Amino acid sequence: MKKLLAKFGITDVSSFWAFAKQFLKFGIVGISNTLLSLTIYYILVYFCVNYLLANVIAFVVSVLNAYYWNSRFVFKQNKENKIKRLVKVYISYGVTFLIGQGLLYLMVNLIGISKFVAPVINLVVTIPLNFILNKFWAFR
Repeated sequence: MKKLLAKFGITDVSSFWAFAKQFLKFGIVGISNTLLSLTIYYILVYFCVNYLLANVIAFVVSVLNAYYWNSRFVFKQNKENKIKRLVKVYISYGVTFLIGQGLLYLMVNLIGISKFVAPVINLVVTIPLNFILNKFWAFR
């Protein structure tokens, strides 16, 4: 267990609380970003845009929003390598987007879950994975 915690930079109580605080901030940004993404998705679906295309558009806008807030509020990055970091953020979110898009298709078309509920279920997988990818790769 200690080795696993050390991989996350948790070596003592103070580093645990620093990690927890950062994860909480990521969660706050994630909640607001998710609301933005879902709002865009639902508006587009309401106006008869295909749900998969609506998900792509919501993804592009929400990742840009996530990059902005994560770089300033969560991981507090300086202005160096902004383009490189932005590309890494899109790749990180892209990985989880592809997973989420596949899950969305499976849930809607094969399992029969509502196209309005399925994106919310995806969050259980994508939020923790996004945090790990952003913390240890994109904003490292």
